Amino acid sequence: MNNDPKISVQVNPDEDTEWNDILRAHGVIPEKPPSPTQQLEEALDEAVKKQYENRLENKDLEELNELEDEEDEEFLNFYKQKRFNEIKKLSEKKKFGSIIPISKNEYEDEVTKASKDSYVIVHLSLQSNLQSRLLNSLLQELSKKFPELKICEIPAQRCIENYPETNCPTLIIYHNENVLKQYITLTQLGGNSTTLKDLEKVLVDLGAINENDKRLVINDEDEDLQESRRLRFAKKSIRNNDQDDDDDDDDFYD
Repeated sequence: MNNDPKISVQVNPDEDTEWNDILRAHGVIPEKPPSPTQQLEEALDEAVKKQYENRLENKDLEELNELEDEEDEEFLNFYKQKRFNEIKKLSEKKKFGSIIPISKNEYEDEVTKASKDSYVIVHLSLQSNLQSRLLNSLLQELSKKFPELKICEIPAQRCIENYPETNCPTLIIYHNENVLKQYITLTQLGGNSTTLKDLEKVLVDLGAINENDKRLVINDEDEDLQESRRLRFAKKSIRNNDQDDDDDDDDFYD
């Protein structure tokens, strides 16, 4: 006769009881999963902590120097050294600073192969085209502002035989020997109203310029001057729409 009958006991493993704690400690029932509220609170705490730890991440040297009386010296020096290293690395890349005219025979070396080490921007140009002259002007500004970018220019039909004039200007952006982006005319960038900021946005999106780069904030032209330029090019577009300046084009490049 069995004198040790076993009694089945129903246990709710989700309950917070002392008995359940004992069972969990002995592996009889699984550990209670954390509540969604608890997980959310922990995630928020971690986000706040990370934000505080990285509060100096996007500050430049001048802003860091202003915090000397507010921040821990060792912590502040870490970010200062980081900024120094970034400035040094950037200065080593600053080797262009102007538009580089190239020929068809130079294209592979000056553009495709060169894009292994830097971002390369190519303008397939047509001097008689209004938008091409506008783009050339903007690329001149861009080259001075971001001299680490290699910007090349070649007359479209000298690069590709019988290249349609209606495709000019063509803007091509290379990196790691690949074409990242191509624009046929400035239609997608803003047409005759395209600005330096439009080009900068494209380059930020492609990773050619860091979105936190302070140079993006510094504009060489105020809004009134940009509007004046936009109107000037718009008037020229209407006036020269039907004119053919191929001879001028040859004089310009020869």
